[in-house]
Amino acid sequence: MGDSEITVRPNGPLLVQGKGITIKDAQGKVFDLAGREAIALCRCGASATKPFCDGSHRKLNFTADSQAVALPPPPKPQA
Repeated sequence: MGDSEITVRPNGPLLVQGKGITIKDAQGKVFDLAGREAIALCRCGASATKPFCDGSHRKLNFTADSQAVALPPPPKPQA
């Protein structure tokens, strides 16, 4: 797996860019990305090609303003 970057697009999809992107379904089967180094993942839930974006967010006037924040530390494992 290579270096990758995920950008939250304003009012749109998650843009994933990088070499060696791998996306698996719930059973672990790998989606064939045909060598793409950039893909858009649906965030609005209306895409006919989930998990990929097909532009449906525009028809829905989907809005989501996501600003970068720091997450709290993960919970400590139980002893």
